[in-house]
Amino acid sequence: MFLVTGATGGIGRRVVRLLRQQGKSVRAFVRLTSRYSELEHRGADIFIGDLLREKDIDKATQGVEYIISAHGSGSDVLSLDYRANIELIDQAKAKGAQHFVFISVLGADRGYEDAAVFQAKRAVEKYLINSGLNYTILRPAGLASNLLPLAEQFRETGLYLLVGDSKNRSSIVSTDDLAKIVVDAVTLTGARNQIFSVGGPEILQREDIPHIFGRIFNKEPIVINPPILLIDGLRTAIGLFNPQTQQALGTYRTLLANEFFCTKEEIANLEKTFNFQLETLESFLRRYLAV
Repeated sequence: MFLVTGATGGIGRRVVRLLRQQGKSVRAFVRLTSRYSELEHRGADIFIGDLLREKDIDKATQGVEYIISAHGSGSDVLSLDYRANIELIDQAKAKGAQHFVFISVLGADRGYEDAAVFQAKRAVEKYLINSGLNYTILRPAGLASNLLPLAEQFRETGLYLLVGDSKNRSSIVSTDDLAKIVVDAVTLTGARNQIFSVGGPEILQREDIPHIFGRIFNKEPIVINPPILLIDGLRTAIGLFNPQTQQALGTYRTLLANEFFCTKEEIANLEKTFNFQLETLESFLRRYLAV
């Protein structure tokens, strides 16, 4: 039995699909308000609960051999990105789980002080490594699926908002490829007790993305490129009355102000370990946009 948290998210939903296609038993941890009918239709065991409640995590991990932590945090980083994962690890160990897959973030080990999500992910990584469980830690760069809403906006307007340095590099990974890596990680010997940087096969500059959109839709992009100072001013103003949102913007600023790409050696190692060729961003977008 697999337990997948964040099962209705971009990564978790794809992981559940793949596991069910392989005939594996899956328990999908979902919130009452989330849309989980597709997962139910695919034959997943739906567990409605709250990752903020230790009792729910205890119940969800009963009879589970493999745990895949794919949930995000929204604005509650401490409770969801940190405490919920620590409890999942403790319950996995107490119940004798065979493998724990943790989806972290590229750059979690760089010590970004303004990025609470990065700090929480790194703390969980360390805890998992020292837990005695078999684990695989995946540190993805940007997810291709996150660009789909921007692509649809571009289809309608031809506009692309690019905040900060347009030359910053990224290795955007196909979300489908990441899901396949997650699923395969529990059975591949080469993935056991390893940390992988996960990106796409290309190192792109941020300014390349609107040009990819332009090729897909045969439209010349109109790029609006305000400076990162825009986010700084917004953070300062919001921080006066909403500290949680200010914290979230700190992570957002970190993502905009820094480079998040995998080296060619890291990508080659990923493709060798998991034995498939990674998909380009343009290929992913064309599939989902039906262009």
